[in-house]
Amino acid sequence: MILHRRKLLTAGAGLAGTALLGGCDRFAGTETGRRTLKVGEDANLFVQRLLMSPATLAREYPAAMISPWFKPNGTIDPPDRDFRALAAKKFSDFKLTVDGLVQTPLSLSLADLRGLPARTQITRHDCVEGWSCIGQWSGVPLAELLTRAGLKPQARYAVFHCADTLEYAGGGLEGGDGASLWRHEHPGSVRDGFIHLAAAEDWDGTPTATDAPKDDWGQGAPEPEAPEDQRTPIRYYESIDLFDAVNPQTILAYDLNGKPLPVSNGAPLRLRVERQLGYKQAKYVMRVELVESVAGFGQGKGGYWEDRGYEWYAGI
Repeated sequence: MILHRRKLLTAGAGLAGTALLGGCDRFAGTETGRRTLKVGEDANLFVQRLLMSPATLAREYPAAMISPWFKPNGTIDPPDRDFRALAAKKFSDFKLTVDGLVQTPLSLSLADLRGLPARTQITRHDCVEGWSCIGQWSGVPLAELLTRAGLKPQARYAVFHCADTLEYAGGGLEGGDGASLWRHEHPGSVRDGFIHLAAAEDWDGTPTATDAPKDDWGQGAPEPEAPEDQRTPIRYYESIDLFDAVNPQTILAYDLNGKPLPVSNGAPLRLRVERQLGYKQAKYVMRVELVESVAGFGQGKGGYWEDRGYEWYAGI
């Protein structure tokens, strides 16, 4: 059970783990649920920080244990016009922006990133819904980018801005007429097409006929033909503090299992912060912004799912 530490810390943390593993968004949306989740998060963060240093590593595995297929989670094919234009050119025009509270803002292509010192690690991805996969990730350590950019003294958090739209303003969390792409009843919903939620706790890493990857490690996507949606998109975002940002295993990965990262797994760049749960591993990273506080983003909780009741610190 991936949430056992919370259960050992406090009874409230145990209830939080139960809610998360069961996907109980209704519980997380209640006042009791929010208080319970906060108690569990605070206790977990306190103990993790007490027991670990910024250099403490998550377990790494031998190559023989790599899962035969790394199951995608969340968005698997962003419909956003700008992203699809980048993907159609195999991300040759992609630029990662590193800005905010830095001395020297950076704008780096994939070629630039591949030319920087790299790290390869074989780690286990633990999804909040109960499944795990082991994969080999290669990428540039976030610490390398922060060193090159130079942090200003007030910098406390790294915020990762992503390319995938999860809903539109006026729907979902914000209310309205159902503009969230996560709702089955949304008119013209693409939920079944590009949102993949893993639900099988006993999944063994072998794809089924319906799970089979569509892009076969491909890096291209066709230009969109439909007119651009004029609604305001709410895109995925995440954040970590500098304690985790400088950890050697915190990387922006561009390869998975020795091949370019597939779109379904987060191309062109995916955050790997290996001591936390899967929803912290932001996909389709376009920008890293250094800030003093996360209060000004989304609902002020530090991440898309955190705004909806999940823990900001998802340590395991």
